[in-house]
Amino acid sequence: MKPKKIREVSLPPKVVFFKPQGRSLRETEIINLNIDEYEAIRLADYEKLNHYESSKMMNISRPTFTRLLESAHNKISSAIVEGKAIRIEGGEFKFSGKVFQCNRCGQFQNLENKKDNAEICSNCSSDDLTEISADSFRRHRRGRWRNKP
Repeated sequence: MKPKKIREVSLPPKVVFFKPQGRSLRETEIINLNIDEYEAIRLADYEKLNHYESSKMMNISRPTFTRLLESAHNKISSAIVEGKAIRIEGGEFKFSGKVFQCNRCGQFQNLENKKDNAEICSNCSSDDLTEISADSFRRHRRGRWRNKP
């Protein structure tokens, strides 16, 4: 069996948990959506990129991207129809550039494609940014993402 290729993700999700309104978490089943599945949804459905462009951005084959997107669609549709919660976490991924989080407003940004590579928040112009690694993102569970040693 071929080893699984590490998928490249541009930015982490802003929100990592969704729960149906009016149901307690104790009585709600949770579906786990991997970070790479989230990225597939973001690229194909939100950014409206085709599968070929999306697969190149994630550094995977087009058929692999299509399977990833189908898996994500199945999980999300199951959660909506059956009233399940969605947790976005896990998976084998790395960030495709330098990802920072603003400590003032919480905005994530990827500085890979920025011309001057200035570490200034594009949302609030703060220079109080923390670099986020894929490992620290995987370890963090609650609240704002912080880079941990």
